[in-house]
Amino acid sequence: MVSVSYQPRPGSLFKIGSGFLRETEMAGKGKKTKRTKRQAFYGMLYILPAFVVIMTFCVITIFMTMYYSLTDFNMYSPPEFVGIKNYLTVFQNKTFYAALTNTVKYVAVTVPVQVVLALGIAAFLAEKLRNSYGGFLRSAMFIPQIVSAIAASAVWKLIFRTDGILNSILAVFGSEGMNWLGDKQLAFLCVAVVSIWKSAGYFLVIYYAGIMGVSSELHEAAIVDGASAMKRFWYITIPSVKPITYMVITLSVIWSFQTFDVVYQMTGGGPGTSTITLAYMIYQFAFANYKMGFASALAVILLLFVLLIHLIQDIFFKEKKEA
Repeated sequence: MVSVSYQPRPGSLFKIGSGFLRETEMAGKGKKTKRTKRQAFYGMLYILPAFVVIMTFCVITIFMTMYYSLTDFNMYSPPEFVGIKNYLTVFQNKTFYAALTNTVKYVAVTVPVQVVLALGIAAFLAEKLRNSYGGFLRSAMFIPQIVSAIAASAVWKLIFRTDGILNSILAVFGSEGMNWLGDKQLAFLCVAVVSIWKSAGYFLVIYYAGIMGVSSELHEAAIVDGASAMKRFWYITIPSVKPITYMVITLSVIWSFQTFDVVYQMTGGGPGTSTITLAYMIYQFAFANYKMGFASALAVILLLFVLLIHLIQDIFFKEKKEA
């Protein structure tokens, strides 16, 4: 009997094995593609409610505002198209320039103070008070952010009254009381102080989280080299939290341009037009005078101002990053 043994040709096993692997990989890719599609479908399904809300109350309303800005609309009769008449009326209105000036001044005062105050206190807490006391202080400073702005402004209005707590304290020290909300300059500063008090704690928590994420090795190396706390803050902490600073400034600028509730509750835009802002002016013309077309034009102008400042800010930070 002659025995016959199978001897594969050289490289045939490799071809069989590679073909099997190729088929296995293709099957795995098919399963992975199906799984990815299924995950994407469920992901879209989960965000659908939020997407509908944002589209309905944010995106669509922006286009509706742009449309109404080109119409004469008083909420009682159908809107009548008037072109750019509302925009021309806005730029001929003296109150608009007062509101624009106050808004720009308000942004110029509140934004730097909020950023510097939040960053400074956050750095101090991260450096000196990494304990329960520091946690208590962070929580205490965050409380104004969760309090209703209208309620907080009402309390501050009581404090700033001529017969309020602040003048009572000044009287104890023999100082004459001041008309905080009746003087044009003081009223503006009072509104700015309340806004800074309300937002600084929020930015503090953000900065604190960013500072805690900075590598401790950098600080340890700087300490070994004899760097003081101020130098470590200036050369390590500030550059490390630059992305957070960009976000904080962006939020602070947007919120400052949108300031309404504090002005509404404390001063009503007065005395005169010393504290009126663009957001408060929009409210007055829309819901007090029922000039929705004029108010919509103001809202579009405010949106353009915010976008312009954000663009300038983006260019500034990009240049700093490239440098």
